[in-house]
Amino acid sequence: MPFEINFVLIGIIALVIIAIIILISNIKIVPQAYAYVIESLGAYKETWSTGLHFKVPFFQKVAKVVSLKEQVADFPPQPVITKDNVTIQIDTVIFFQITDPKLYTYGVERPLSAIENLSATTLRNIIGDLELDSTLTSRDVINSKIRSILDEATDPWGIKVNRVELKNIIPPREIQDAMEKQMKAERERRESILKAEGEKRSQILVAEGHKESAILRAEAVKEAKIREAEGEAQAIMQVQKALADSIELLNKANPRESVVAIKSLEAFAKAADGKATKIIIPSNIQSMAGLATSLKELIVDDKNPGQ
Repeated sequence: MPFEINFVLIGIIALVIIAIIILISNIKIVPQAYAYVIESLGAYKETWSTGLHFKVPFFQKVAKVVSLKEQVADFPPQPVITKDNVTIQIDTVIFFQITDPKLYTYGVERPLSAIENLSATTLRNIIGDLELDSTLTSRDVINSKIRSILDEATDPWGIKVNRVELKNIIPPREIQDAMEKQMKAERERRESILKAEGEKRSQILVAEGHKESAILRAEAVKEAKIREAEGEAQAIMQVQKALADSIELLNKANPRESVVAIKSLEAFAKAADGKATKIIIPSNIQSMAGLATSLKELIVDDKNPGQ
C-alpha cells in the first residue's frame, strides 16, 4: 500500500512538472520591431506585437516570425537591352519594409524571389525605352520609376518598397573602350580650348600694358612740354615786366637827351658785339660824333663842378 501511494505521488508530481513546462513554453515574449503570426488549428488567428503573450497549448502555434525593420535585398546583375540594342548588365539594391505581417505570410510564396523577378522585368521595360547615354545619365529617373512600380505591386503582399538604387551599370567592353576614348578626346578638346583662351588673355593683357605704357609716355611728354611752355611764358612775362618797370622808372627820372643817347649807344654796341650777322645802322648815325662830344662835355662837367 505505501508503495502504491508513492507511485501515485510521483505521477502527480511528474504531471505537475510537465504542465509547468508546457505552460512556460507557451509563454512568448515578442521583442521590439518583430511580429508573430499566430494560427489556431491551421487558420490565421491573430498577430502579436511587442510584449508578453500566452499561446494555447496544442491548439495554437507561431506560424511565422516577421521582422518589421527595414531590410536590404541586393540582387545579382541582370542583362538588359537598351533602345539602341546595347546589352548591359545592371544590378539593383532594394530597401523594403514589411508593413502587414499577415499579408506577408499568406500573400505570396517566397516574397524575396517574387520581388527579384518583378524588379528584373520592370527594369527591362524601363531600360528598353532608353538609349545607352540616357541610361547612364538617368539613374534617378530609373530609380523613381522602379520604386513606384514595385511599391504598387508589393502592396498586396504587405511590403512597402522605400528605395531602389541601380548599384552598377556595366556596358560591354568595347562600349567602355569607346566611351573612354570619347572622354579622353573631350578632355583634350577642353584642355586645348582653355590653353587657347589663356594665350588669348595673355596677349590681350600684354597689348593693354603696351597701350597704357604708350599713353603714360605721351602724357609725360605732354606734361613736360606744357611745363616748358609755361616756364618760357613766365620768363617772357618777367622780361616784359622788367622792361616795363625800367621804362617806367626812366620816364619818372626824366633823363636828359645825353643820357638817352648814351643808352642808345650801349644798345647799339650790344647789337654789334659780333654775334649778329647783320647790323642795321640808324639813319641818324651822322649824329654819333655829336653824341660823343656831348658825352665828353658831360664827364668834364662832372669832374669840375665848381667851374
